[in-house]
Amino acid sequence: MSELFTPYELKALVLKNRVVMPPMCQYAVVQEDGVPGDWHFVHYVSRAVGGTGFIIVEMSGVHPDGRITNKDTGIWDDGQIQAYRRITDAVHAYGAKIAIQLGHAGRKALDANPPVAPSAIPFDERSKTPQALSAEGIAEMINAYREGARRAVEAGFDTVELHGAHGYLIHQFHSPLTNIRDDEYGADPILFGEQVVQAVKEVLPPEMPLIMRVSAKEYVAGGYDESYALEFCRRYKAAGVDMFHVSSGGEGPIGSGGVPNAGPGYQVDLAEHIRSGLQIPVIAVGRLDDYKEAQAVIEEKKAELVAIGRGMLSDPYWTLHAEEALGGVDKANIPVPYERGVWKRK
Repeated sequence: MSELFTPYELKALVLKNRVVMPPMCQYAVVQEDGVPGDWHFVHYVSRAVGGTGFIIVEMSGVHPDGRITNKDTGIWDDGQIQAYRRITDAVHAYGAKIAIQLGHAGRKALDANPPVAPSAIPFDERSKTPQALSAEGIAEMINAYREGARRAVEAGFDTVELHGAHGYLIHQFHSPLTNIRDDEYGADPILFGEQVVQAVKEVLPPEMPLIMRVSAKEYVAGGYDESYALEFCRRYKAAGVDMFHVSSGGEGPIGSGGVPNAGPGYQVDLAEHIRSGLQIPVIAVGRLDDYKEAQAVIEEKKAELVAIGRGMLSDPYWTLHAEEALGGVDKANIPVPYERGVWKRK
């Protein structure tokens, strides 16, 4: 058996394989109320049917103005819980585990008027100038993350992931490019993210691991590098993060948009840097759609889990097809109605 298809356990999160569907915004909410609908149900449940071990729902706003657009999902109101419960119950029925990514877009919230951020610095010349958060606003924001996590637990999610990457609010606080405050949150730019982690941990069951997505490098002049990423990840780990999902970019181009000749696995070394530097499990992500590339990350012990983004957008059954290509699919993993399909079984 390829190690890609061996189980993995972190606290009470027990996964049947090492394959992750990472959060990818769908911009598909119909009523602009943040409530996931039929599209989201089919989108996530089909990947569970397709064999994925761990599914992370797209960044869902902890505040209405925290979404990238008003077409994004949200988790700022108890009335949104039931729609997520419908998804989590179905995903569990097909043997997968599921998390939700809690986030706030900060200055990148396109439909907010005005958006908020650590400092009043627009993302680019086409973006709105954000309003710098007051001390009271920061306290309310931290509570919004706490309440979002509480709702996630009530909705049946197996864990949550905090979005601290890609130039969104937590990233905006810990980046020197976007935080020029003259208060405690400017003197200690990691403080906001640290307090968000601590607040979320207050409402998660002790056995539920907390995941955090981070950008380990910024691809822009004056941006931080891996050494600073290790510093803030060390603080987040001490505050309660159990696993990091390691990406890059955001203040400027994101990921492959900022790296010349970004190829398969171009962010794996960043994940391995965090993993080895902090002795903490990580999820590697970034152009790992090739089955053998994904398998190599696990077999070479560079990460505990691999996230397949674009590959899973084009193929809901990426995991079953990978298992088939890498040695044959265990019949027990094939949904009974699909057994007549062309699957090379072990």
